[in-house]
Amino acid sequence: MRISYASMLVDDQEKALQFYTRILGFQVKHDVPMGDVRWLTVVSPEDPDGTELTLEPDGHPAVKPFKDALVADGIPFTAFVVDDVRVEYERLAALGVRFTQQPTDMGPVTTAVLDDTCGNLVQLQSATG
Repeated sequence: MRISYASMLVDDQEKALQFYTRILGFQVKHDVPMGDVRWLTVVSPEDPDGTELTLEPDGHPAVKPFKDALVADGIPFTAFVVDDVRVEYERLAALGVRFTQQPTDMGPVTTAVLDDTCGNLVQLQSATG
């Protein structure tokens, strides 16, 4: 058994596609029209055959209150591993990405939290030291 897909619930698939590809640097794996929405997945260019992140429409009535509560409490919906959080923070901040937490040492990891512009907070983390 292995994980093939993980979902990111987004309020606008096109805006999410632009953010996750042009800003974060992921690559489109699948973009299939399905009526008013799309089967839309992205992958890391470092692992193009790895786990796909599904940019999933957040239209279900339970999703908005859930996402709003996480954001209000500052809780990231997911986390991505980077080589160096401080370097990635500087790169993304220069592109205008809004962070809710600057790089912070948390023992064995350093973390930062960004706003994905689609209703989610995302944690970046790298090994400390």
